Order: sequence, then C-alpha cells, then structure tokens
Amino acid sequence: MIIAIDGPAASGKGTIAKRLAAHYGFRHLDSGLLYRGVGLAVLQTGKLDDPAAAIAAARSYDPARYPEDDLKSDDVAKAASIVAAIPAVREALIALQHDFARSKPGAVIDGRDIGTVIAPHAEVKIFVTATAEERARRRILELRGRGETVDDAAVLADIKARDERDMNRPVAPLRQADDAVLLDTTHLAISPAVQAAIDIVEAVRAGRRPA
Repeated sequence: MIIAIDGPAASGKGTIAKRLAAHYGFRHLDSGLLYRGVGLAVLQTGKLDDPAAAIAAARSYDPARYPEDDLKSDDVAKAASIVAAIPAVREALIALQHDFARSKPGAVIDGRDIGTVIAPHAEVKIFVTATAEERARRRILELRGRGETVDDAAVLADIKARDERDMNRPVAPLRQADDAVLLDTTHLAISPAVQAAIDIVEAVRAGRRPA
C-alpha cells in the first residue's frame, strides 16, 4: 500500500506521515528533505541563484549526505522551495521517490506532489492543510524551540510566499489531487489529526468512502 500525503509548509503533514508509517509498520519518506538537501548543497556553493548548480547538486545527491537536523533551518527551507521550482531538479529526484514507493509492505510519502505526480496510483491520498496564520504560528514555535531569533511577520510573509511559489510553479505545482481526502488541521492538535488520518486510511481499506 502507498499512502500519499501532500500539503503546504507547516500543515502537519510530516508528523502525520511519520506516525502513520509507525502505526502501520510502513517505511516513511519525507520528500521535502530531498529538496532541502539539494537546497543546502547549493547554499554551500554560494550559487543559490544558479539553476545549473542546483541541477548538478540534484543529479549527484545522496539522501544520506546530511543529518536531518542540518536540514531544518529556515534558510534551508527557503532554498528548498527555490530549487524545487526548477523542472530539472524535480526530474533528478523523481526516480528515487518512485523506487521508495515500491517499498514492502508499504510506504508513506509526504510532500507537495506525491498524490498528483510521484504516486498518482496511491491507494490512499490525503491533502493536509491549515490556515497560513496557524502554519506561521507553528513554524515560529518550532524556530524558537531551536533557539533561533524570529520575526513573526517575516515568518508569515515567508509562508505565504512559499505557498505562492509552490502553487504556481510550472512543474508539479502544489494542489489537492482529485481523489485526495482533505484534512484541515487548523484547529486540531497532532494526536487528533493523526487519528483523523488513520480513520481515512481505515475507511479506504474497508472499501468505504472517507468521511
């Protein structure tokens, strides 16, 4: 079984995906970390505005190159959003994601184009969202928890700018797949959000239409 989870930044999709994978004993892939890794690699070259540098980094990228903690900064997140808009970068990372989707006994993959591009045949598709203001609040708490200085207005502006880039990029834009179930987490803590996702999976496995 493949569970595809898409949604914008800080919607909760990554945490939901990890917990779903643990619940069902499936492998989990955060596709955003692939783009963050390429973004960090390009940042380290000082050529973030050079598409050729991003393409070269993507084509030679090893997912084990960086510890996950190195990929969590806001600067890396911004770089990931920029390189992810380059078609050739996305092409270079698609094969890795396709291979992962074939994992046994199942795979949970989260990102922005999983249900529409990477695994359009996924048995379960969930689109996780929340208001920009709530997502900014979550990101602010995360950044402050890591000891970073945060400008609240700048975080909200960045969330909105990333949404704009992700939804309007020419290749694999962020959108809800026609057969994906919408899960709005604006007013949900993580535990009920995870349970709502489990309920969606169970409904699909039972041949029922998710509520």
